[in-house]
Amino acid sequence: MTLPEWLDVGMFVAACVVLLAGFPVAFTLAGTAIAFAVLGWSLGVFDPSFLGALPQRIFGIMTNPVLISVPLFVFMGVMLERSKVAELLLETMGRLFGRVPGGLGISVTLVGALLAASTGIVGATVVTMGLLSLPTMLRWGYDPKLAAGSIAAAGTLGQIIPPSLVLVVLGDVLANAYQIAQTSMGNFAPESVSVSDLFAGALIPGLTLSGLYIVYQIVVAIVNPKSSPPAPEGFGKVTFREVAGALIPPVALVLCVLGSILFGIATPTEAASVGAAGTLLLGAQRRAPRLAPVFLATWGALGLLLAMASTIDMRLGRSDTTTVQSISIVVATLLSIVLAAGLVTAIRVNFREGVLTPVVRTTTEITTMVFTIVMGATFFSLVFRGLGGEAMVARHLEALPGGSAQAIIVVMVAMFLLGFFVDYLEIAYIVVPIAAPVLLKMPMPDGSPMSPVWLGVLMSVNLQTSFMHPPFGAALFFLRGVAPPEVKTSHIYLGAIPFVGIQIVMLVVLWEWPALATWLPRLLYGSQ
Repeated sequence: MTLPEWLDVGMFVAACVVLLAGFPVAFTLAGTAIAFAVLGWSLGVFDPSFLGALPQRIFGIMTNPVLISVPLFVFMGVMLERSKVAELLLETMGRLFGRVPGGLGISVTLVGALLAASTGIVGATVVTMGLLSLPTMLRWGYDPKLAAGSIAAAGTLGQIIPPSLVLVVLGDVLANAYQIAQTSMGNFAPESVSVSDLFAGALIPGLTLSGLYIVYQIVVAIVNPKSSPPAPEGFGKVTFREVAGALIPPVALVLCVLGSILFGIATPTEAASVGAAGTLLLGAQRRAPRLAPVFLATWGALGLLLAMASTIDMRLGRSDTTTVQSISIVVATLLSIVLAAGLVTAIRVNFREGVLTPVVRTTTEITTMVFTIVMGATFFSLVFRGLGGEAMVARHLEALPGGSAQAIIVVMVAMFLLGFFVDYLEIAYIVVPIAAPVLLKMPMPDGSPMSPVWLGVLMSVNLQTSFMHPPFGAALFFLRGVAPPEVKTSHIYLGAIPFVGIQIVMLVVLWEWPALATWLPRLLYGSQ
């Protein structure tokens, strides 16, 4: 290898070492980039003019319409967790499935999938279910390893079932990588890849993964009944009204957010704002039941506005407006007033109850962390490219004897191993921009043109495992922080291993049946 290539390798290794030493991620990436940029410049192998592109890139990040959805989705997840919807869901589903062997583990997975489709925030889901379900599972006689693994795995579903921050980030990165790949092949007007495409592509694999978790828990309950016994005698039954009361609010939120994205009613950013408004209403409903008619009217106004927006052209300033469209504009204006009044009431209730302030503070902290990491990773990748790292990676991947199949496997293995030490955001913003343009120029393993949606979903499932890797998986740390003293760290680690294995099985399933990821986007949007 040449000197610049050795510097690229050293830069990557140095970043991993500094991260393991405990330094903040964003400052580690930016600091490593500065150090190796100066070193490369002093050795005459790095052109400092590369750094002139940094301000423009940071400005592009801060004005990126896709990334604007990040704080909205974060607010939505934190607000939903504070609205106690998860508590009610876990209690109700536990009573519904409690008499079935392994029923509480199954209910944890189902609630995890539903919360994933509502929030996409791993930490909030794992902490909430760890606080509420883990003591109950232990009290019923569950194996601590199975209980801990079930909760950690269910919490990570928020990274594959849309809406998900991983999919938002990958959608943005893959869109740029696909443009680069197509332009380099002479196609200067390629089809675009959007976050909506990835949301649609990840839905069926995410639900399939949830099903695999449930199948595993059923098998364990059959093979070893003592590990996941049914509820003790006298455990309360649940009525249909209670089930409906627990399920309808989050399902309505999912339909408003995910449905509006998949059916083209709203962009992910617009849908995230709808979700944020919905969680404000849910939180206020739980704390001010006397105002339920106001909030029900607000929900109705929101639903009608979404329905009208998807069926009627209500653009203003047109000269050819029909009578139906004119009436619809007036009705939509009145509905918007009702919606605004309901949201103002919900904000007042949440603020008065001391909920809104900590939610906004947590949202600001998480959003700041995400964007700081993104800017640090941008600095890192810019210097990496300036030292010729991108060309080196492309050359080595294209030279692999197994063609595209082996190149994809190598990248997937590298991402899997990095997940032991590095957060999913760093992997998404460092590895993916370097490897994806090369992979997207190659054919798929079956010889057809590479599908960016399939590759993105494959990567998102792989990144999901980073939350479960012993010893540094974030979901394991979250669970360790709220687990009772009798649950040892070894229980959490050993319990996570079978579920990591299931996630790897899901990767194999996606590899063998790419249509799981490509069928729905092709049906909805005609995407690749």
